[in-house]
Amino acid sequence: MQESKTRLLILGTGGTIAGRAASRSQGVGYQAGEIGVEMLLDGLPELRSLARGELAMQQLAQVDSKDMSWSVWRGLLQACARALADPRIKGLVITHGTDTLEETAWLLQHVLAVHKPLVLTCAMRPATALLADGPQNLCDAVALAASGGRCGVWVVAASEVHAAQQVQKVHPYRLTALRSFEGGPHAVIEEGAVRWLVPAAESPPAQSLWPKDQAALDYLLSLDDLPWVEVLVSAALARPQALEALIQAGLRGLVLVGTGNATVHQALEPVLQRAREKGLRIRLATRCLEGLPVAQEQPGQAGAEGAELARQPWPQARIALMLELALEDFGRSTDSLHQPA
Repeated sequence: MQESKTRLLILGTGGTIAGRAASRSQGVGYQAGEIGVEMLLDGLPELRSLARGELAMQQLAQVDSKDMSWSVWRGLLQACARALADPRIKGLVITHGTDTLEETAWLLQHVLAVHKPLVLTCAMRPATALLADGPQNLCDAVALAASGGRCGVWVVAASEVHAAQQVQKVHPYRLTALRSFEGGPHAVIEEGAVRWLVPAAESPPAQSLWPKDQAALDYLLSLDDLPWVEVLVSAALARPQALEALIQAGLRGLVLVGTGNATVHQALEPVLQRAREKGLRIRLATRCLEGLPVAQEQPGQAGAEGAELARQPWPQARIALMLELALEDFGRSTDSLHQPA
């Protein structure tokens, strides 16, 4: 007989929320990703009532998120796609490290057709800490995923709910390390209840960079890695040698993090121009924590002539360019299948 009960699925990937330290007073110098998601849940019996139904769990990885790899991302995309297609699963929670959480959240939002609540949560203190923040964050994430509220990808930390397109890590240690510039959190969670601060009509649209057909997703998940895109920062005393070495090594895309309105040191300009003419894809982002660069007509003031301005903060702009290049590869592979023999 087919099981019909609805459930929440918790996917564990490691991070500080699963970290272990030598003593309870130790908040730094711990080992991330040491504790399995099942053990985290065993210490929180209240999760069952917050889930408003059955609770399932799966350990996908146990990594420090600074070491996030395409293999872990690919496994996460596969697991989320299966869960989204399963009518018994009403929502998903992912435990994750804070260092690359904003990149993972953005990737999930832009690749998958997310028609259920998909909530990432994390911690700034290891699970063994005297005042660990992970248990409360996990409870809040489950409450949001089970609330039957807005679909899409959300990030929960320190009782705040952030949209995947806006969240950034802005502090290396504080519990309030995650922030949404340009607008603030979309909701707060108080004693298990979600209180939305931003009307649904004003939430960021569920943007997508990857086609939502199965063939395109199958192609992406078949890749051993995404196309090579690196980040380079323009700063005072900039030299072109690092850029030249990357180009010689076969770089396919570059996110250049410029000063101010994506302006670039003049020492980099000639190399950027030659690289663009040879086919290197370049996106220009800004070092500023808030806002995105705007187009201007002054030659050279937005970097190499003809380069595109990034429409995301630079970590997400790098993923966007990777996906764009992979999509072009997919298009070429599809075209080749339809070529006459």
